[in-house]
Parts: sequence; C-alpha cells; structure tokens
Amino acid sequence: MHLIWLGHGSFRLDTGDAKILIDPWLTGNPMLDESQHDAATEGATHILLTHCHFDHVVDVLTLCRKLEIPAVGQYDVMSHWADHEGIETTGFNKGGTVDLAGVKVTMVPASHSTSFGSEAGPQAAGSEVGYMIEAEGRVIYLSGDTTIMADMEWMGDYHKPQIGILSAGGYFTMDMKAAAYAAKRYFNFDTVIPCHYRTFPILEQDARALASGLPGVKVIEPQVLEPIEL
Repeated sequence: MHLIWLGHGSFRLDTGDAKILIDPWLTGNPMLDESQHDAATEGATHILLTHCHFDHVVDVLTLCRKLEIPAVGQYDVMSHWADHEGIETTGFNKGGTVDLAGVKVTMVPASHSTSFGSEAGPQAAGSEVGYMIEAEGRVIYLSGDTTIMADMEWMGDYHKPQIGILSAGGYFTMDMKAAAYAAKRYFNFDTVIPCHYRTFPILEQDARALASGLPGVKVIEPQVLEPIEL
C-alpha cells in the first residue's frame, strides 16, 4: 500500500480497491499548489475525517459532491451532513469499525477540539478522533490532532499498530519531542511518519527531535505527493 502526503495533516492512502483521502485540505493549503489538486484527489473512493477544524474539513463537502464519494467519520457530523447536505456518509463512533472497500477502520479517541466558524462564533462539531487502519496485514495508527493521552496505552496494546502517523508540529498538537515520547512509551512502531508540521512558521519545521527520540524506528519525513510504500 502507498501513503501520499498532501501537506499538513492531509493524506491519501491507496491500497487494493480503496483510495482514501484523509482530512483533505486543498483550499488555502500552502504546501499543495492548486495545480496539484486534481492529481491529489483523482480516483478517490472515500474521505475519512478526524475533526472539523477548517484545515481538515474545508474541502470535504465539495470533494464528496465532485467525486461522488462518501464522507466517513464521527456519527454526529456525518448524520447532520446526510440530512442537510445531501451527500453520502458513513457515520460511526469511538470503538466502532467500518469496512472501506476492504480496509478496516476503527475509530479511537484523540484529545484536541473540534468546531467550525459561524456568524454566531465557533460551533461544536461532534468530537475529535483518530483511527486504527488495517490493510494488507498491517495496522496504521492515525493519531489525528492530539496531545499525549493515557488512552494511547490501551490503544497500542490492543491494536498493536506497526505504523504511526502522528501529528507532531506543536502549538496545536504534540510536538516532535512529545510525539517521540508517546511512540516510545505506548507503542511498538517500526515506522513513524510525522504530520501537521512545516505548514506555518509557528509549527516545527523538521523531524530531527522525533527521530533522535526513537532509535531503531524508521522515521520518514514525507514529501508532498511522493508515495511512501508501507
């Protein structure tokens, strides 16, 4: 299977018949030029959403309509969209598992926040989550935007992911040092891929602290639209 970074916290996972866009942020993403948008999304089969901050959700409805594919995520948000936005959705909740064209996706907790802007101010939107993604005999932990949390202990022990995609840019999420601590204490990864970094000056710009904190673990700094074979 191949993982393709679209910049920031956005990815595309290609495995078998599934081509899953994860938190696809196109509009205003400084790491993904407009000329790259079609290549990033072509042939996608699903959109997987972790939470509703603009840098994760702003393009989801547009892409669902354009590509005629379902959005998949937290039940409250998906139910609202199905009722009011006229798109196909798959809504489930923490602890639940869905099958996306042969890919088993289990929703797990994250610790962050989730909202969208409105004329009345920020409006709550479901809850922030991460995912355990099982495909081709491997399990990927997609942390979503989160800090370190005690739930990582049972998540690592129960799901035993070999690959970690960790938000590690700091300021809004764990930084590289904290992500290394979480990975070393709670998981047994052979591969770790940082995200939610390099996008803005306030975020971490490289993964040196992550790599130095995880001796023996393959830490891959992703490059936009360059496939990573997992």
